[in-house]
Amino acid sequence: MASKGRPYRTVVVEGFEVLVGRGSEENDDLTFNVAQPDDVWMHVGGGTPGSHVVVRNPTGKDLPKSVLETAAAITAWYSKSRAASKVEVDYCRARDVSKPRGAPAGLVEIAREKTIRVKPAAPPGAEG
Repeated sequence: MASKGRPYRTVVVEGFEVLVGRGSEENDDLTFNVAQPDDVWMHVGGGTPGSHVVVRNPTGKDLPKSVLETAAAITAWYSKSRAASKVEVDYCRARDVSKPRGAPAGLVEIAREKTIRVKPAAPPGAEG
């Protein structure tokens, strides 16, 4: 489901809005301008290129495990690791994502991250 005029895709998982970046500049915009501090930020681990993904978290509580796993699978799908059987996805609160001075678009540093291993999966109703 494409969002008109927005630099990211939007998917809803069990009532949680999942926002998927479309490229380096869009990833930066999503991570630093759209995400709220308590939202959950995700990216495939190991320096693999891929979309930044933000799961809206208006309550600030821990996300249900099923939402976390589905969002991580979507994160893996929108990366260069799409064809892998299992992918490590790092995640943290959006407040723990920072941009090193002078870093190119899409490059970030994260703190207090956790890692989840998932099978890449397209979001419901996604095209390619």
